[in-house]
Amino acid sequence: MNQATTLKLFDNHKVRTVWNAEQEKWYFSIVDVIAVLTESPNPNNYWKVLKFRLKEEGNQSVTNCNQLKLESSDGKFYLTDVGDTEQILRLIQSVPSKNAESFKLWLARVGNERIDEMHDPEKAIDRALQTYLHKGYSKEWINQRLKTIEVRKELTDEWERVGVKEQSEFAILTNEITSAWSGLSVKEYKQFKDLKKENLRDNMNNTELVLNMLAEVATKEISKNENPSLFNESKEIAQRGGVVARDARQSLEKQTGKSVLTSNNNLNKKKNILR
Repeated sequence: MNQATTLKLFDNHKVRTVWNAEQEKWYFSIVDVIAVLTESPNPNNYWKVLKFRLKEEGNQSVTNCNQLKLESSDGKFYLTDVGDTEQILRLIQSVPSKNAESFKLWLARVGNERIDEMHDPEKAIDRALQTYLHKGYSKEWINQRLKTIEVRKELTDEWERVGVKEQSEFAILTNEITSAWSGLSVKEYKQFKDLKKENLRDNMNNTELVLNMLAEVATKEISKNENPSLFNESKEIAQRGGVVARDARQSLEKQTGKSVLTSNNNLNKKKNILR
């Protein structure tokens, strides 16, 4: 497994984390999280008791956690229970601690927002706009980004129309488009920009966004025109749609003498959404 291990500081407490590049997930040491939330003198025993109780309650999301080798205080590596973000958030809900209350309130608020958005989807658009503003993006960039969401939705609707249903198939087709116009797979593009969990489009500049939109629009229009019935046909159309944007990219690069693709990302922008 291609992974990177690091430490996250949480109110002066160290939480060991592992990034799994293949799954594009962060994994957190459960014992470390327990120590932060409970301030227990023996977080290992606390987790042992809690894990047994959760198993008795039929909780599968936390009790079926993974184990990875993490460095201990003695400098040696031991198999340690770890959880991904969803499992850790579920764990927080099960811990009776004042340190967990702020997280529980946030989870309740987020859940309420999602229910509201199901009844009124416009609220989701407004929330996305406010989230980007909080992160420090310009209004001009945000308008462009929101347009890409609209274009993407039109493309996925077209894919669904011709029988593409599985998320894995959506990912394959997206990768074909990206590879065709940029010369990089989605994974390579993210590595080029030094991204992990972050959204690739959120770290594109305006030119990259426009070219990606062109590739997706071209793919949608070709698909509507040819009406493919097989997945491999949609895959070939995705490649051709990407080539349309590739030709535009190469033409622009020839005119400017510089690459359109940039390794710049937006990770240094203000991130203040949990408040």
